[in-house]
Amino acid sequence: MKDNVRYSVIIPAYNEGAVINETYRRLKQVMKTLNEPYELLFVNDGSRDQTAEIIKGFAASDPSVKLLDFSRNFGHQIAITAGMDYARGDAVIIIDADLQDPPEVIPQMIDQWRQGYEIVYAKRSKRMGETFFKRTTAFLFYRILRALTEDINIPLDTGDFRLIDRKVCDAMRDIREKNRFVRGLVSWVGFRSTAIEYTREERFAGETKYPLKKMLRFSIDGVASFSYKPLKLAASFGLVVVAASFICLVVFLTQILFSYSAVSCWPPLIACLLLLDGFILIVLGVLGEYVGRIYDETKNRPLYILRNKQELEDAKHNGVIYSE
Repeated sequence: MKDNVRYSVIIPAYNEGAVINETYRRLKQVMKTLNEPYELLFVNDGSRDQTAEIIKGFAASDPSVKLLDFSRNFGHQIAITAGMDYARGDAVIIIDADLQDPPEVIPQMIDQWRQGYEIVYAKRSKRMGETFFKRTTAFLFYRILRALTEDINIPLDTGDFRLIDRKVCDAMRDIREKNRFVRGLVSWVGFRSTAIEYTREERFAGETKYPLKKMLRFSIDGVASFSYKPLKLAASFGLVVVAASFICLVVFLTQILFSYSAVSCWPPLIACLLLLDGFILIVLGVLGEYVGRIYDETKNRPLYILRNKQELEDAKHNGVIYSE
């Protein structure tokens, strides 16, 4: 039998030493108003600063705080997954540690959950403190993803900030694929869902953990995890290239036959060859992305490794985390 935990709050954290104290304070302030049992499940994703030590200080004086301490950085989506694996609440809330997603929205999510919704996701109506480039690329990403994943309703302008019911969390535990796009997986498992709107705040302190390179990787994960359309588009693009090559060939032959000059056809011929080579490389890149994912799945490595696994097991048997 599990502990009487009503709410589990999963907080992934990576190098958040500058903000983690304020995150804890605001989460405690919000959760206390609910007057029901809860746990704060911090996941330290291999931080190189004092994040883990600060959280251990919370746990030493606050029994509601649990720490999952990764052996290295496994990534934000894996950190969320680990939190779901250990969460014990009837409702599970996912929120980042940087306070861009305000904890004060959590009671609104819980109100919707109490009305019978099994997934309550937070939709960003405004994005404060972000560059025009970040807002524009995010806007385009969600709409391109929607267009490429017609069979799965992934909500627009939503991140991982959401509440999921116990049954949704249990379903997510059974999904162990390596290249994870959690918000897409939550949509894939189904269940009754609704949205609440909120204003995404400027980061409280520290630096973003999603620079351009990681944003691109995350976008590829989202598309490749839920759509085969890039492979189909490659075939369509091939037909276009073949048609363009045929037109170029006609132009070359016309120049040779009527201009009596072989020199004038070299520039368009080279351009056509470069176009064809570029197309081949693009197709190989798309195929490589999907083949690489197959390779990742066949290795069957664990999604993450915990530095404090034995400590958690001891707590489990002592009934600190939950009793059986």
